[in-house]
Amino acid sequence: MRHDDMIMVSIDDHVIEPPHIFEEHAPASLRDQMPQFVRSPEGIDTWVFQGEVMGTSGLGAVASWPHDEWGFDPVGHAEMRPGCYDVHERVRDMNANGVLASMNFPTSAGFAGAWLAGKPDRKLAAQAVSAYNDWHIDDWCGSYPGRFIPLAVLPLWDVDACVAEIDRVAAKGCTAVTFPETPHANDLPGFYGDHWDPVFAALSDNDVAMCMHIGGAFGLIRQPEGATADQLIVLAPQLSAIATTDLMVSGTFNRFPKLKVALSEGGIGWIPFLLDRMDRHLVNQSWTGLDLGGKTATELWQSNFIGCFITDPTALHVAERIGIDTLTWECDYPHSDSTWPQSPEFLSAEFEAAGLDDRAIEKITWENASRFFRFDPFAHIPRESANVASLRALATDVDTRTTSRQEYRDRYQSAGR
Repeated sequence: MRHDDMIMVSIDDHVIEPPHIFEEHAPASLRDQMPQFVRSPEGIDTWVFQGEVMGTSGLGAVASWPHDEWGFDPVGHAEMRPGCYDVHERVRDMNANGVLASMNFPTSAGFAGAWLAGKPDRKLAAQAVSAYNDWHIDDWCGSYPGRFIPLAVLPLWDVDACVAEIDRVAAKGCTAVTFPETPHANDLPGFYGDHWDPVFAALSDNDVAMCMHIGGAFGLIRQPEGATADQLIVLAPQLSAIATTDLMVSGTFNRFPKLKVALSEGGIGWIPFLLDRMDRHLVNQSWTGLDLGGKTATELWQSNFIGCFITDPTALHVAERIGIDTLTWECDYPHSDSTWPQSPEFLSAEFEAAGLDDRAIEKITWENASRFFRFDPFAHIPRESANVASLRALATDVDTRTTSRQEYRDRYQSAGR
């Protein structure tokens, strides 16, 4: 398949939250208690909520920056490509990359929304979570029907509030929530027990998928003295194996066989080893009594999970071993791992090297994600207009050149923002 003919649905991108979220969606009586957008004299943008501060690091907004400007330093909107925080510019950047639809994870709300939800005043935090979700579903995703798959955050420190929010966002058409990949690394109960059972029941009953993004398991790593950021960046995807193992061996799927789990930004290279290891474990270590509901680990993976990758050339050679129907693709815009604005070219080259046929490519690039998240990619855009070439034809005026942070600052100031 030519890369121009591919249809691309990315199930992991990121949004840098714009300033107006809570002004427009929180109850009027609570707006002065909601997260407040604060810009420092140095131009650094942060959110302040219940006395705590959350900002954005440079690696979260590097789209089109030269590599020598990347880093963990805090940044403001003025330094970013507008597609990071402006939905209209985001869609233009998606068109320039040939991407039909995108799922967007939060940034300032924290990994899985944990920063927003994990505040001392739990009721106020739950209100903030609902306001965030209304902005994300109604404004961000609702501005361009057919271009986004909505993703909700949860008030994680209150199970009953989680259930209520799942029911509420599901009624609004949201088919996915983000959830910590290893909650015990976030001062929350783990999967070995019944604490999360009401949440899993609500997700199953509403057919809402649970998306576990990398990064939330960093707390499990005890870094040696002298370890650099490289260690965490390289290890992060491999920690998805911990989340998968915990969910499988804890008996979660025995109790909730319809629960759907997406491993976000975890890559797929670790999956065949984990499945080989666990399939043999079930037989070789039968004395433990582990029961995966009568299934092998491979069968459980293929019935309840999907994995996604940005670029994974080696693993694509064993795609059939993992399960073609469980593989999906992501762009990761605007993060440092993203292949924007040449994602079709990167992906097509890997597909060709792995010898995947057109049917497998269609499943990986859009069909599997659409099925898993109950998303109709052609409800608003005809199929013949949804491929890479057609979308790029709408974006011939989009500047995708490497652009310095200073140039973005100059443009931002010229626009009077």
